Amino acid sequence: MRDRVKKIFAKAQKELDALVFVNSVEPHLDQTFFYVTDVASGLFEGCAAVAFPDGKVEVFTSELEAESARTAPDVKVNVFTTRDDENSQLKRLLGNSKRIGLNFHEITYESFLSVKKGFPSTEWEDVTEAVRKTRSIKDAKEIERLRIAGRIGTKVAEEIPSMLKTGMTELELAAEMEYRMNIHGAAGRSFGTIVAFGAHGAEPHFTPTGTKLEKGTTMVCDFGALYQRYCSDITRSYAFGKPSAEAKAIHDKVEEAQQAALATIGAGVAAKEPHLAAQKVIDASPWKGRFIHGLGHSIGLAVHDGFSLNGRNEELLEEGMCVTVEPGIYVPGLGGVRIEDDILVTKKGYEFLTTAPRGYLEVGR
Repeated sequence: MRDRVKKIFAKAQKELDALVFVNSVEPHLDQTFFYVTDVASGLFEGCAAVAFPDGKVEVFTSELEAESARTAPDVKVNVFTTRDDENSQLKRLLGNSKRIGLNFHEITYESFLSVKKGFPSTEWEDVTEAVRKTRSIKDAKEIERLRIAGRIGTKVAEEIPSMLKTGMTELELAAEMEYRMNIHGAAGRSFGTIVAFGAHGAEPHFTPTGTKLEKGTTMVCDFGALYQRYCSDITRSYAFGKPSAEAKAIHDKVEEAQQAALATIGAGVAAKEPHLAAQKVIDASPWKGRFIHGLGHSIGLAVHDGFSLNGRNEELLEEGMCVTVEPGIYVPGLGGVRIEDDILVTKKGYEFLTTAPRGYLEVGR
């Protein structure tokens, strides 16, 4: 983990004495805490990780998760009894620090006020961008976890057609998908599972309801598996029975758009280019303007892990980045289609981390 810490310091805009990553309460946990410690389990609410320029890391935790903290490789564990005790220990360790880096993007204001109380003369530097850039390039250990998370998502996507039954609800299908993820080795879901039948598919972030599945219905299933804190994110769209001819044509066009986007991907390519390639395909179709979101996003410890593949992002893709590629078409009143895969950016192109079939599929006829 020392290499990860050193890279954050190297990307910081100013010279720093230390970095402090502070957790509040779930969901306000800084995933960079887990990035620099690689602690395998635990919640670590109210805990902090302190990192130094030489790569050393110390964790401040309550007794509740001290044993979990001790499983972290090459990390010194400090146990506190109260929040005041934690702040006192932090002050003893960092009291002479002139400039400390904080991840402003993740720390809550309450936590910031608590931490800075004992450091009246310390300058606090925002290292959000240094953290983002460092975490965007995955190391070998991270890539392996993402591959496994992707394989779990792939297995479930392949099994969804066999789960479908007339009359089942969106909530029932979502529950079955999450159960299968756990059966295949996931520790849980990486975000709230999306199952959208029929017209609901026109809402990209739809929340499942008691709506029942009927013949001739299309559906969007967007879900992700959590494996050793790393996320997958995969979407497949299906037809239950024979839907309208337009529904199939939309699916074919989205698949074409994804292929166009993938053809542009490789190290050194601007992040906007894959999005623009997909948008060009869709805007040349009858559904111009119905691709209503960015093409994708980086993925890692968080499902949205730092940057987006959209039509404005000039940032260059680099080897080791893991991103989603997820074009979609959304037609209010009719439904939608989204096809999403996780990929690893390589020197010459990309590697799929999710491999379930992407083509149009009618099931339950």
